[in-house]
Amino acid sequence: MPDQTIVEALLLGILEGLTEFIPVSSTAHLLLAGHFLGFESTGKTFEVLIQLGAILAILTVYFSRLWQMLLALPSDAKTRRFVAGILLAFLPAAVIGALAHDFIKQVLFESPTLICSVLIVGGVILLWIDKLPLKPRYTDVMDYPLGLCFKIGLFQCLAMIPGTSRSGATIAGALLMGTDKRSAAEFSFFLAMPTMAGAFAYDLYKNRDALSFDDAVLIGAGFVTAFIAGVFVVKYLLDYVSKHGFSLFAWWRILVGALGLIGLHFLG
Repeated sequence: MPDQTIVEALLLGILEGLTEFIPVSSTAHLLLAGHFLGFESTGKTFEVLIQLGAILAILTVYFSRLWQMLLALPSDAKTRRFVAGILLAFLPAAVIGALAHDFIKQVLFESPTLICSVLIVGGVILLWIDKLPLKPRYTDVMDYPLGLCFKIGLFQCLAMIPGTSRSGATIAGALLMGTDKRSAAEFSFFLAMPTMAGAFAYDLYKNRDALSFDDAVLIGAGFVTAFIAGVFVVKYLLDYVSKHGFSLFAWWRILVGALGLIGLHFLG
């Protein structure tokens, strides 16, 4: 990495933790903030590796439930089906992410204009979905059929385009296929665990020769703040979306995308 500051790494870590689990695209926020701050990492490794903080945040909040599932797995068919559903939903992104990794990182991640435009389009789509008179058929993630889980996983692949939002794509897809808002957000949380862990491990492997001790210090700083901010979001997001929906996040996407395009026009 070029000469970066701990303060920038801390700020980007907070941004990662606050945006990873809400449908505003943490990747877009990190890349745009890094662009305007002049923060650059080798192969965009910092932006991916600090996700470990967000991964540990969700594991911490859901530890008790995950432990109960682990104990129930050998004897409870419902738990086994749910775990199978998460793995099925994870599979499409794992395959496409591995095959298209270099194109995503070297082309799509390097286009701030594309990112801003996708933020705006995604915001408009969220507003549209939020106003649809949808009638949920599924209100408990443990009852999601395997076919539904796989289709949600296909929607997650849209997040390969920076600015789309992994959580936004999965939540929107789930809502359109008959889930309620709370369970859609919760399924997105569970799906985030293997998806983010897989992205972290693969990116660490791909960039293992480019990392240095200086990188580790900045990544560590970003990790800590991402973890703290992520715990806060995971604890309170489900209750918020159950009561208020996604319009706030939609308008935020549109605002950030518009300001980003203005900034790119005047500042480059």
